[in-house]
Amino acid sequence: MELKSVFQRFRKMHIWLLADLALLALFMLVRTNRTLMNTVADTIVDPFRRAAGRLCALTPISVMEVLTVLLILAAAAYTAWSIAAVVRAKGHRCQRAYSAILFAVCAGLTLWIGCCLLWGISYWTDSFQDKSGLRARPVELEDLQAVTSWFASQLTAAADTVDRDENGLFAVPPEEILANSVHAYDGLTAQYPFLALEDTGVKAMYFSRLMSMLDLTGVYCAFTGESNVNTDSPACLLPSTVAHELGHQRGFASEQECNFLAVLASTTCPDPAYAYSGWLMGYIYLGNALYSQNPDAYWAIRDALPEPVRMDLAYNNAYWAQFQDTVVQKTSNKIHDGILKSYGDDRGIQSYGTVVDLLVACYRPLAD
Repeated sequence: MELKSVFQRFRKMHIWLLADLALLALFMLVRTNRTLMNTVADTIVDPFRRAAGRLCALTPISVMEVLTVLLILAAAAYTAWSIAAVVRAKGHRCQRAYSAILFAVCAGLTLWIGCCLLWGISYWTDSFQDKSGLRARPVELEDLQAVTSWFASQLTAAADTVDRDENGLFAVPPEEILANSVHAYDGLTAQYPFLALEDTGVKAMYFSRLMSMLDLTGVYCAFTGESNVNTDSPACLLPSTVAHELGHQRGFASEQECNFLAVLASTTCPDPAYAYSGWLMGYIYLGNALYSQNPDAYWAIRDALPEPVRMDLAYNNAYWAQFQDTVVQKTSNKIHDGILKSYGDDRGIQSYGTVVDLLVACYRPLAD
């Protein structure tokens, strides 16, 4: 009788909670149906995200960032208000506390369901590998070394094609990089027509320094259809980061596939800044993998790089080193890892390393 009384007292919120749980359960049950997920994505989700992106492109300000700040402020205000309300409710504090917690749970679940429907669904649709026919496969050390060496040669050739400052570091202005983002995929659409999309540009995050503390270089927001990037981090990898986020904008959720797409798009882009950044990103992934297997081979390639490239690499390493092993970074990575796994990617953050398999599969014929 008491439970029935509690349900009736907060009837609307309990119905809200049950509806949230039903929708979440339904998503979990049907998400493995690839045909259904593709249909929902093609007819509902993708058109919504693209329409939202076009609308948000009317302002240079990141709408996602504004909404995030407002959400944090609203959550803080609601928490403070709820605590005060519970303190004032002397005769029925338990009920008031229950009501406050129930509303917070319902609101959080509704937001999470929105994330699942607008973004989580992309983990269960056709991937880039499915659409392109290019498949990652186990990598032989000989092949890894050959492709790493070839990337180093391409990187060396591209090193003198970009603007540099008085210290010899990559110095293409972030504003120029973002302005040219609409052409980042121009070199790929002929080979992969499904990548064609009318890009609306990429936005710089105002709180970019905070993103670095959280170990983030970019964020794609499915609610607003925006690609957002960290412009505080070293600019030498900004173009390839832009291309990575534009890969997400094309509906690909996999981090490793978007890292591969970042390299593929950037290195085929006519903009020298993008090409250099793409070769640099690819070399970093390949070089890290080679170092773990054969440090001597890695250093033989690394030491042969021209001074400007080695300076960019050193600057990038020094920048990120200041944020390593902090509580904020570890917490951010743990949350990010959990989100990836909740969407169905069991490899979590470790899935980023798979990009090496795709790079070797794609570029090995060119490295002969």
